[in-house]
Amino acid sequence: MSDSLYERLGGTEGITKLASDIFDIHLDNPRIAPRYADSDVAKVKKNVTEFFIAGTGGPNLYEGKDMIETHKGMNIDAGEFIAVLDDALKAMDLNSIPQREQEEVLFVLYSMKPDVVYL
Repeated sequence: MSDSLYERLGGTEGITKLASDIFDIHLDNPRIAPRYADSDVAKVKKNVTEFFIAGTGGPNLYEGKDMIETHKGMNIDAGEFIAVLDDALKAMDLNSIPQREQEEVLFVLYSMKPDVVYL
């Protein structure tokens, strides 16, 4: 049996670092940063990390809203969604995540597009 994506990304420690880096890159991205202008950064990072951990096969500690409820009414367009994926890719490169795992993460994130775009 192969290791889960969660394990291959470094478990809780690795995913916490990766999620934090993704969010920090979002805050520097003029396309995405305005979405977080009034956010509690620590809370958002915690929620994103827990969601990411659960979504990659780790323990399910996430108690936040589902993707549809979280993004409802935000009117996120496809370009903004792709900008999020680009930021995730930058963070994975920064964290030296291997190509296979990058592809799997992008697949998981892209599969959420119907639950995020134009709600």
